[in-house]
Amino acid sequence: MSNISSKNYSGDYIHYGIREHGMASIMNGLSLHKGVIPYGGTFLVFSDYCRPSIRLSAMMGIKVIYVMTHDSIGLGEDGPTHQPVEHLASLRAIPNLNVYRPCDINETFHAWADAIRSNNPSLIALSRQDLKFLTKFPQKLNQELLNIGAQVMYGSTKNQDIVLVSSGSEVEIAYDAAEGLKKRGVKATVLSISCSKRFFSQSAKIRSKFLGNSPILSIEAGLSLGWKSFYDDFTNVVSIETFGASAPKDDLYKYFKINKNEIINKALKILS
Repeated sequence: MSNISSKNYSGDYIHYGIREHGMASIMNGLSLHKGVIPYGGTFLVFSDYCRPSIRLSAMMGIKVIYVMTHDSIGLGEDGPTHQPVEHLASLRAIPNLNVYRPCDINETFHAWADAIRSNNPSLIALSRQDLKFLTKFPQKLNQELLNIGAQVMYGSTKNQDIVLVSSGSEVEIAYDAAEGLKKRGVKATVLSISCSKRFFSQSAKIRSKFLGNSPILSIEAGLSLGWKSFYDDFTNVVSIETFGASAPKDDLYKYFKINKNEIINKALKILS
């Protein structure tokens, strides 16, 4: 990509530097001017610096795409100052803003396609760590995923003992836990909710099609706010209710008990 500078206005890339507030403000201006679809990125935790402009994007209903990476404690040793915990919940609370947290490259592709087609602002939260291919890349867009904001990654929606609801990098952990539960005779369904606003806006009938009537266990490396509306307490929640810590990502997920064995134990306790 060629850089835009005082000597070159024909470029397509702006070096904002560490200026998240300025970046988001300028993207709003570019969208209002028309002729381009502006997108820019930073760490998800620094969406705090962009928030006034993100809110204005949503208020004006303009096409701006925010690509926010390092979306969980999985970024590791940078510690709690750089690890988002409350950010997904606070961004999902902004009206008219579509927040996507895809679990693999396939869902990322769909999030991008949806953001490009939408007239509203979009925020795509992406992982730092490598993730498995949990789904096959489609020959064409999965319209149900685009319309519903969720898809079943493992198991059946009609014959299950428990539903593991997750997003982003934790879907992979939920998937592994579901396979572990299967060995214990428990039928688990894994539901990846890549866009919670889209999913929760569906009718109760459509939501129940995916959630069924079985117990639900939500799994996300962030606040349970939003997910917790399913329950009366934290029994059915795997979450982080404090700030992060400084350590390699595998140590952090173990410390905060967001791992396969913890999920299996919680699921078995729920069903006991």
